[in-house]
Amino acid sequence: MSEPEHLLQQHRQALLACARCPAMIRPVVSGKPVLSPILLIGQAPGDKEGALGRPFAWTAGKTMFKWFAQIGLDEASFRERVYMAAVCRCFPGKNPKGGDRVPNPQEIEQCGTWLQAEVALLQPKLIIPVGKLAIQQMLPVDKLSDVIGGLHRLNFHGHDTDVIPLPHPSGASTWHRTQPGASLLEAALATIQEHAAWRQVLSG
Repeated sequence: MSEPEHLLQQHRQALLACARCPAMIRPVVSGKPVLSPILLIGQAPGDKEGALGRPFAWTAGKTMFKWFAQIGLDEASFRERVYMAAVCRCFPGKNPKGGDRVPNPQEIEQCGTWLQAEVALLQPKLIIPVGKLAIQQMLPVDKLSDVIGGLHRLNFHGHDTDVIPLPHPSGASTWHRTQPGASLLEAALATIQEHAAWRQVLSG
């Protein structure tokens, strides 16, 4: 095992033991410790992911992995070749008014140190934030249509990288199924497909 792989394994072991946020419902959910030029950042796991032990393991994940299959990577290959992170790694619990609770700023900040460490370890060439909460960590977002569909070059946690945002694949959202969202999603996926980091990951 190389030194970077060893450091990533150590990082993940520490991450899985995290208990910083008392209102969050453990276990910590994390993708495989894969050294990848691509970092995918979700929002937070849902209520099923903890038991299943992997991010995007339920309905939204099925939709998202269909998107990636269209540009060459099925779910199993994606999980083996792309590092999957999130803004928060534990289930935030349900919102009394319906849906999942949105993590509060303190929880986002506390969990953000894990993400910062991952950026330092991976030095990703491409970051794919999925959903508004993830996109907001690196880009100002008023409307999704302002940021989805293109490539953004920016500095994230001290690292210069390309960012190609995607909408959240939630079944509760119609954004990615209606216009202009459907066309912007298609444009974003085409931009990912053309990126050198994606071609590197496709070649294994």
